[in-house]
Amino acid sequence: MSARDAALTLARRLTAAGHEALFAGGCVRDELLGIEPKDYDIATSARPADVIKLFPGSNEVGAHFGVVITKLAGRHVEIATFRTDGSYKDGRHPEAVTYSTPEHDARRRDFTINGLFQHPETGEVIDYVGGLTDLREGILRAIGEPAARFREDALRLLRAVRFSTTLGFPIEPNTLAALTDCAGLLTRISPERIRDEFSKILTSPRRAHGLQVLVDSGLIRHIVPEVLDMIGCEQPPEWHPEGDVFTHTRIMLEMLAPEAPLDLCLAVLLHDIAKPPTRFFDQDAGRIRFNGHDALGATMAEKILRRLRYSNDTIAAVVPMVARHMQFMAVQKMRTAKVKRFMAEPTFQMEMELHRVDCASSNGFTDNYEFLQAKAAEFASQPLIPPPLVSGRDLIQRGLVPGPAFKELLEAIQTEQLEGRLSERDRALAYLEQLIADRQRGHTS
Repeated sequence: MSARDAALTLARRLTAAGHEALFAGGCVRDELLGIEPKDYDIATSARPADVIKLFPGSNEVGAHFGVVITKLAGRHVEIATFRTDGSYKDGRHPEAVTYSTPEHDARRRDFTINGLFQHPETGEVIDYVGGLTDLREGILRAIGEPAARFREDALRLLRAVRFSTTLGFPIEPNTLAALTDCAGLLTRISPERIRDEFSKILTSPRRAHGLQVLVDSGLIRHIVPEVLDMIGCEQPPEWHPEGDVFTHTRIMLEMLAPEAPLDLCLAVLLHDIAKPPTRFFDQDAGRIRFNGHDALGATMAEKILRRLRYSNDTIAAVVPMVARHMQFMAVQKMRTAKVKRFMAEPTFQMEMELHRVDCASSNGFTDNYEFLQAKAAEFASQPLIPPPLVSGRDLIQRGLVPGPAFKELLEAIQTEQLEGRLSERDRALAYLEQLIADRQRGHTS
């Protein structure tokens, strides 16, 4: 059963029981835009107790606000009673709700394009807020007084940027002005909720536009304020003719594929985050340098991602990409073993894309990218890191105690294997004996 069919079935049951039931909000908007809705919400005259009675086992978590979650055929449908919200003292949730009419319910919502209702059976659109006109003209406009909408729920600040970004709708001037004036309200919102909206903006195909709106509105100061230091941070024109660090980063985000994963988008955003604090002018070379910005950038990236409560998996992927992005400059000078280890990293394909847009947005160099592509084809017939010829057990059997020497010896043997000089276990064990003997001689001399 599709999401729409599940919602239609529930709406029919509500109507049969004597209640009004309409599709509401984002699902109506998306259908009118020709986008398949991910889920459907129902607005109804039925009170939460009526809904629960009709659909036993429903989730009552939001019943205080007139919202009940009902499940049908594996689909979750939010059923909300028509309501008017009371004051929002916490800047996120109403203190109380009053059950009301469809028109009052529409006027409490955030943006006109989200304030539409649709009759489930006939498809008739019910518009109390001018959403159809804004939808046709492609404009994002707050319902009523924009600042009042943002003061009620500060998360709407980020939702405005998200909808503008994902739908490609410019923000209406009064709404945009209120967005800027109310930017400081974002401090009321939890890092987790900020993270979720920020992630949706970054993974949109129009992510560069979203970042620019976050900067222009002042919202970025309450998300990743470090980005502001990138603005006006000049770079050597011979390497970066495109301009400052922020311009470079924005162009990179624009060049990513529409479906670029979150980890890659975050790595691109943060890869040069430490250029401002490491920038200095090298008098001898007569140019600007950013020594160590990759290492410091990794530290800063981890701090930022933890502040926004990103998962450990995301941090474990993004931070090494930031730390390693300058290593691409040296790949053609690396030994074969080091190239293979470099390419064997789980984030390598994303790092390749980061490197591609890094160069394409600035100096246009493709040598290192093409070199690694050629190596990928050359190494394709066998695993980059083959099963080891020697294990820790072999070292223990020879009287060695687990410790730093283990890693050094195993890595030395693996290097010979990756270089193609060792391919048989007997020869690898003989090489191990030689390494052990050399170490013992070194300790006794």
